[in-house]
Amino acid sequence: MQPGDIVIAKITSIVGYGAFVSVGEYLGLVHISEFSDNYVKSIKEFVSVGQEIRLRVLEIDEENKKVKLSYKQLHKTRGIKCRVPEYNIGFKSLGDKLEGWVEKFKLED
Repeated sequence: MQPGDIVIAKITSIVGYGAFVSVGEYLGLVHISEFSDNYVKSIKEFVSVGQEIRLRVLEIDEENKKVKLSYKQLHKTRGIKCRVPEYNIGFKSLGDKLEGWVEKFKLED
């Protein structure tokens, strides 16, 4: 296993800052920042405990048998941005409308 490799990992636990996985004899961590380029409210939106997923290897610590992994580099969450809709509701200020309203309801002498 080397950085850049794609591996199959099993999710063993989910914590607030990431998900722990097992990759053979290695213990791995997918940090919350490696799930998406966008805001991640909950990692449980992406994976669940017991699930086997493909991940990309970022770093390997051979001595301690630990590995850092990325979910977003292989899955379609990277770079997805939503477009804020633009609405034109024809807003007019009260000052602009007041003149026409006064004329409409003006009492004739």
